[in-house]
Amino acid sequence: MRIGLFVTCLVDAMRPSIGFASIQLLEMAGCSVSVPDTQTCCGQPGFNSGDRESGTALALAFLRDFESYEAIVAPSGSCIAMIRDYPRLFESDPILQQRLQVLSERAFELTDFLVHHAPQPIPAGQLKEVTISYHDSCSGLRHLGVKAQPRALLNQTQGLQLKEMKDAEICCGFGGSFSIKLGDIATQMAEKKCAHALDTGCDVIVGGDLGCLLNIEGRLRRRGDGHTQVKHVAEVLADSLVSQPQEPTGKTP
Repeated sequence: MRIGLFVTCLVDAMRPSIGFASIQLLEMAGCSVSVPDTQTCCGQPGFNSGDRESGTALALAFLRDFESYEAIVAPSGSCIAMIRDYPRLFESDPILQQRLQVLSERAFELTDFLVHHAPQPIPAGQLKEVTISYHDSCSGLRHLGVKAQPRALLNQTQGLQLKEMKDAEICCGFGGSFSIKLGDIATQMAEKKCAHALDTGCDVIVGGDLGCLLNIEGRLRRRGDGHTQVKHVAEVLADSLVSQPQEPTGKTP
C-alpha cells in the first residue's frame, strides 16, 4: 500500500523524530511510505484566522503533492481535520471539489489508520516500566472520532501502564491562534491540564498532536517541572519496537 506521509509544519520544524517514528510504524504495518519533498502547511492556521485565500491555495498544493497516493497519513488529527474540510473551499468549482472530496476520504490520522486501515497490525512492543496519561486533542477527538485508537495501540505495549487523567477530553488551551489571542485563558486551561495529568502520577504525558504537546510541555517547564516527559504517541510506540528493527524502505522527512 502506497502511503504519502504528511509530516506537518510543527513536526518538521520542532520535532522531526515524530515523522521518523511515523514512517517506522507505517512500514511495520506493511506500507510503502513516501514523503513528498514539496509538501507544506495544510492551511489551517490562516484559514481559522479568516484567510480563506491562503487556505484554498494550500489545498491545491496539497492536491498536487498527494493525489497519487492510495492513502495520506499524518501524525496530527488537527491537520487531517483541515484536509477533510478542503471540499468546502471549492463549492464554486465542482470538478476540483470532487477531486478534493476523493482525496479527503483517503486522509487519515496516524493511529486511526494503524488500527482500522493498515494492511497489517503493528506488533506489540515492550518498554521498561512506565506510566503514561493520554491527552485527547480537540480536532482528532471531535472531528475524527480518535479516542480508542491510540489507547488500543498503547495498551498492547508490555511494561506500559495507562492512567487516565481527569478531563482528558478537555482542551489544553492551545487551539492554534486561540492561545495567542486569548493568552490568559489559554494559560489557565494549560495549567489545569498539567495538574490533572500530574495527579495520575504519570512519567509521560502522551498525545497525538504536537501543538498540544508543546503547549503542555511549555506549561510544565514554567511550573518548574523538568522531569515529566511529553511525547507523541508515535514516539512512544516506536520506542517500544526498537528491539524489533526493520530496514526503512521509504523516503525520510
